[in-house]
Amino acid sequence: MKRWIGLLVLMIMLLSACSTSETTSLSKTELLNASWSQLEKESSNTTVRIFMWGGDDGINRYIDEWVAPRLKKKHSITLERVPMDTNEILQKLLTEQKAKKEVGTIDIVWINGENFKNAKKNGLLFGPMSEKLPNVQKYIDRESLDVQYDFGTAVEGLEAPWGKVQFVFLYDSAKVSEPPTSFEELKNWIEKNPGKFTYPEATDFTGNAFLRHLLYKSVGGPEVLLEKGFDETYANETSEDMWTYLREIQPSLWRNGETYPASLTDLDRLYSQGEVWMTMGYNEGRAESLMKEGVFPKSTKSFVLETGSIGNTHFLAIPFNSPNKAGAMVAINYFLSPEAQLEKYSSTFWGENISLDPTKLSNEDRQKLESMDRGDSVLAPEVLSKHLLPEVDSGYVNWIQENWLNEVVQKK
Repeated sequence: MKRWIGLLVLMIMLLSACSTSETTSLSKTELLNASWSQLEKESSNTTVRIFMWGGDDGINRYIDEWVAPRLKKKHSITLERVPMDTNEILQKLLTEQKAKKEVGTIDIVWINGENFKNAKKNGLLFGPMSEKLPNVQKYIDRESLDVQYDFGTAVEGLEAPWGKVQFVFLYDSAKVSEPPTSFEELKNWIEKNPGKFTYPEATDFTGNAFLRHLLYKSVGGPEVLLEKGFDETYANETSEDMWTYLREIQPSLWRNGETYPASLTDLDRLYSQGEVWMTMGYNEGRAESLMKEGVFPKSTKSFVLETGSIGNTHFLAIPFNSPNKAGAMVAINYFLSPEAQLEKYSSTFWGENISLDPTKLSNEDRQKLESMDRGDSVLAPEVLSKHLLPEVDSGYVNWIQENWLNEVVQKK
C-alpha cells in the first residue's frame, strides 16, 4: 500500500510539473505589466500550440521546418501546429467560454476579417498584448491604418500583423507601353482601347475590391469609412461619383459592358487569351507562377494607382484562455522578427509580403529584402508600402453587391 501511495504522489508531482511548464503562472495584469525578460523566462521550456488553417503545404512547411526548430533553439519553446479552420477555432473558443473553461488548449490563432470582428465582439482574445512585443515596437508602422484596423474593426492591441497581400493591376507590357496612374487615366485608356478592359462582377471577391477602390475615391479616402463603421446612409449620399464613373466606362468595356466576368478566374482567362489587356487581383506576386506555367504572357507586369491599393493584412492573436500566454507572446514576437519575415517573404516556402515596415529594417536586412528576386512583375516593397490602403467594414462589401446591379448593370 505504501508503495502505491508513493507512486501516486510521484505521478501527481509529475503532472503538476508538466502543468506548470505548459501554463502561464502570471495573471493577465501581471503579464501585461511584466518586462520582456520576465516573459522570456516564463516561457522557457514550455509548449506553444498554434491553431491555423492547414491547407497550404508551403505554409505548413514554413512553420514546421523553419520556424519551429529556430524557436526551440532561440527560446526553448516547442511549437506545435494544429490544423483547423478559423471558424471552427472560434466555435471551440465560444464553447469553452460558455463552459467557463479558463484554461484551454489554443495559444495562438491565425485570424483576420470577420473572424476577428466576431472574436473581439465576444471577448475571445487576450490583450491588449501586441504593444508588448519588441518587434512590433521596432519594426511595425503602428500609424498605418491597415495595422490599426482589421477590415474596419479597430485592432486595439488584440492581434499582431503577420503578413500582407495587396491589390494590383496586371497588364501585358507588350501591348500597354505606359500603364495608367490614376482612375482618370484608366478611364481615358479604356475609352481609347475599347473592349480591352473589364472587371469581375460585384459578387466576386476581386471585382468587389476593384469597386471598393472607387468607393474610397468617391468618399475622399478610407479614413472616414473606418471612423463611421458601416453607414449605409453615408454611403448612399457620397457614392454618386463612383456610380457615374462606372456607367461612363461601361460602353467601352469588353463586350460593351453587356456582360461581366463572373469571377477572377474568368477575367484571367480573357487576359491569357488576349481578349483583354489587363487583369487584377490580391497578391502582388501572383503573376509569376502563372507566367512560369505559360498561362499569362511573359510580358506581364503590375501597377497600382496613385490613390492607393487595398491591402489584406492577416494577424496572430492569443485566445482569452490560452494556457501559455507568455510563450505565445514570445513566439509571436519571433514570427515578427526580420529573419522570420524575410524567410516567409522568400519563395522557398511561402513567398508572402512582410508585415514589417521596410524603412525600419537595418541596412543589412533591407539589402536582403531588396536582393530577393520575386520576379520582374512584382512591384518593389517600398512602392507597395507607400500605396497601401486598409480594408473597411465588411458591410460595404454587401452594400456594393446590392447597389451595383441597380446603379450600373440595370441602368445601361
